[in-house]
Amino acid sequence: MSKYKNKKMSVQSNYNVKQISFLSHGTKISGLLFQPAGKPKGTITIFGPIAFVKEQSPVQYAARLAKEGFMTLIYDPRYYGESEGTPRQFEDRKSKVEDIIASVDYLLSLDDVSKDTIYALGVCQGTNWIAEAATKDKRIKKVMLVASALLSPAMGANYLSRDEVEKKIERGRRSREKYEKTGEIDYMHIGLVEGDDMPAIMPFQHITNWYGPWELRTDFTKYKGKWENKITQMSEELIWGYDVSDIMSKIIQPVVMIHSDKAASGPITPKQMFEKIPSKEKKLIWFDGDQVQYQFYEDPITVDKVVFELTNWL
Repeated sequence: MSKYKNKKMSVQSNYNVKQISFLSHGTKISGLLFQPAGKPKGTITIFGPIAFVKEQSPVQYAARLAKEGFMTLIYDPRYYGESEGTPRQFEDRKSKVEDIIASVDYLLSLDDVSKDTIYALGVCQGTNWIAEAATKDKRIKKVMLVASALLSPAMGANYLSRDEVEKKIERGRRSREKYEKTGEIDYMHIGLVEGDDMPAIMPFQHITNWYGPWELRTDFTKYKGKWENKITQMSEELIWGYDVSDIMSKIIQPVVMIHSDKAASGPITPKQMFEKIPSKEKKLIWFDGDQVQYQFYEDPITVDKVVFELTNWL
């Protein structure tokens, strides 16, 4: 019996969408495969921000790139959304990279996919894991990094004081040790909740404002997926303590980075990280505007502009 599963296809104007699943180290990953009407120009695995589900920013890019003739794959990472795995809502570097590589395995099992045109797209924090997957799996031929939230001490300093960052890392470490010893899981919110004493991994009002509506559960919001405003406290050890610099210095595939002054990581860190990339074919595209991070998630004008640049580059 195949480890890959395809469900009923829904037909769009110029691309088809299938509910699919594949295994990543024995864990079922649920996703959506976008198939263009004709022969694909290439195939793209897409990975999104912290604690994302596929119905958030990934679907915005998947649909547009499919219209441009690319086969695209989006999926809930392990521990999130419709995918399996425990502990739930856990940001784990190893599993995220494994899931991306497993998505390449799945794509290469399809008849219309060429091994020479497998590409990877990361948005926000997903850029860290797409970058690392590319260093581990040379089947990924090109790398696209959009609105990169590149985890590093420099990025942390954009949001919190050194003392605040160190406290978060320590809380994450203690929670991880507790989980490893007892199996008990401590949770926290992703964004602040008014009147709730539970801490948040990103205690900023703009996080609450944008993410809050994604947790609504009604018959009219099912299409928005299964995002939850919670995350394991041990995730903080990775989010605030990791430094992707070494990974960036190992990317040898062609790479494009798209950013703006007001996107995550700020105007300096992405340029510094870009300089570390040794690839002989790399391109930095800097939007001349005031686009904030969330516009790279869902603003039609911004996302269309990104897709235009990506398709021209590919």
